[in-house]
Amino acid sequence: MEKPSKETLERWRKDDKYWKLGSIYYNPEDQRILPPKRIAWMGWTVNFANKKSVLVFIAIMVITIVLIALVPHHQYHL
Repeated sequence: MEKPSKETLERWRKDDKYWKLGSIYYNPEDQRILPPKRIAWMGWTVNFANKKSVLVFIAIMVITIVLIALVPHHQYHL
């Protein structure tokens, strides 16, 4: 598959049909792992139509949960 043009990438980011409930990106044509959010300066999002993207999202969530579980919890008394 050839790399999409800048115009195509911009159209995908702005087109409502690729955004479910206004904030969930779902575009089977887009093969990027972490495409930019609808408002690009706000960072990146997950393309839920891309299996690799979903796996990266799950891996990040699992690592975060494991790290939180491993950090000792301190009880502070006032």
